[in-house]
Amino acid sequence: MRGPDMDMKQRLETMTETSGTAQDVESPEGACVRQVLVANQLGLHARPASQIAREAQGFAASISLVGQGQTVDAKSILDVLTLAAGPGSTIEIRASGDDAEAAVERISQLFATRFGEK
Repeated sequence: MRGPDMDMKQRLETMTETSGTAQDVESPEGACVRQVLVANQLGLHARPASQIAREAQGFAASISLVGQGQTVDAKSILDVLTLAAGPGSTIEIRASGDDAEAAVERISQLFATRFGEK
């Protein structure tokens, strides 16, 4: 591989080897925030977006995803799709409420396992 594809592949491998696909970041009081890497080859297409929305709907917490300069409701598949996050993108998961920490952990795991894709 040459050019941008090689750079992205190296970035994905480096981030996965050194820090996994998730990183906790400073959050506003009462909120749980974590940055994740979109590591699957096709990015956040319909199937991963539906997995995120389905998992998010199982929590009482308010959950949003931030990426590409926009914030969307993680419980809405259409909102998640509007992020148009491709491979190598960084997404921030934000949650607040009683089960916020569990929600962020579960959604982070979807990213860490590449939504079951290669």
